[in-house]
Amino acid sequence: MEKGVLKADAGMNALTWNVVGHTYVPKLLSEEAFVWHATIPDGTFVPPHIHPTQDEWIYMLEGELDIEFADEQFKAGAGDTVKMPRGIAHGIFNRSGGTATCIFGVSPARELYKLFTELDGVSDPAELVRLSALREVNFLPPPDAQ
Repeated sequence: MEKGVLKADAGMNALTWNVVGHTYVPKLLSEEAFVWHATIPDGTFVPPHIHPTQDEWIYMLEGELDIEFADEQFKAGAGDTVKMPRGIAHGIFNRSGGTATCIFGVSPARELYKLFTELDGVSDPAELVRLSALREVNFLPPPDAQ
């Protein structure tokens, strides 16, 4: 990690990614953690998936998200922190009628930064699933396929 200040309107290396319709802006990367700002439009989502080697969290800035685990569902709003432990399937949905903004993080960083670079602009679900599996993010099959 480099010392200094990364301005609010900037991403690391001037990067901004479009991943599953969300805008992700990388803010911090070290071996121990990867942190990014996310803008999540209404009606978009990250399907249920598992990070087998990373804990993930979200700190909500604005808006509302639905967080779904296999056995529980939660609503998260401004000021809330969502905790998604490694090895536990979770999905993230914006059904709020408005945009949500938040800060995401994973620990350890592992391959997620590289994955987002590879997923930028990918719209084919099968390709997204394939690339993600190569970088330790495993998407669950749709409910009707289980």
